[in-house]
Amino acid sequence: MKTATAPAPEKTNNALSWLLIIILTLIWGTSFILMKKGLVVYSSGELGALRMVIACATLLPFALQHVRKVERGRWKYLVGSGVLGNLLPAFLFAYAETRLASGLAGVLNSLTALFTLLVGAMFFRQSITWMRMLGIVIGIAGTVILIFSGNGSTDLDNKYYGLYIVVATICYGGSVNIIKHKLHDLKPYVISGLALLTVGPVSLAYLLTTSFFYKLQHVPGAWEALMYIAILAVFSTAIALVLFNKLIHISTTLFASSTTYLIPIVALMWGVLDGETIQLWHYLGMLVIMAGVFIVNRAK
Repeated sequence: MKTATAPAPEKTNNALSWLLIIILTLIWGTSFILMKKGLVVYSSGELGALRMVIACATLLPFALQHVRKVERGRWKYLVGSGVLGNLLPAFLFAYAETRLASGLAGVLNSLTALFTLLVGAMFFRQSITWMRMLGIVIGIAGTVILIFSGNGSTDLDNKYYGLYIVVATICYGGSVNIIKHKLHDLKPYVISGLALLTVGPVSLAYLLTTSFFYKLQHVPGAWEALMYIAILAVFSTAIALVLFNKLIHISTTLFASSTTYLIPIVALMWGVLDGETIQLWHYLGMLVIMAGVFIVNRAK
């Protein structure tokens, strides 16, 4: 009986992994246009802080339920995950999008997979096979195609703002490895809730020093922009973080981070709906990225 039923969990996890990849791609691919809408009224700092505060509040019941159940030695890793995986990227992406198109920001986010692999190899003794490296290189090649087929001179003039996103993807790479190697035995919602709890109060303290409340009362469109940020915080941060942590638990760090190869496709599609143009080179870049994803996830 045991021999006959043993493969079942592997198949279930494989199917669940791909389902989570699809869901996360749709959620995170939409996050860049939501940031763009929020930045119409609020500053990048206000957006980043609001995103953290609302996401923290969303998962606060889970965090408070488990805050005393986690060993003291785990908190440094939870803080690391909160800062690297949430706080810094929230501010860096928001600031980058003050000068970058949302579609391009989504494209640059695909560098997360590369830095996940490199951070894992440098600090967590994760092996790098030639096939995995080939998939990463192909994926990055697709990213380069998308970057240099940008939507106009404004993108070209402000591409250096993409460096903020590069730093954010390095942070993501560190957080993914921390979760996989140091927090793997905690439930995904526990990791997410406690990680956000470590950065939520700091973000709230910062938010109180800004003009957020003044804008909310006096600036036209402030409530609509807040709605976009709230959607961003609840779905793209709180819920997506739980799903992503689940994906890390049932797959490899490289497979989980490969969501960032697919996100640009959704991000660019939203850009088209918002008035950005999409060219033949964009489609080519998408196909190359998808080829890289396939190779990475076939590699052993």
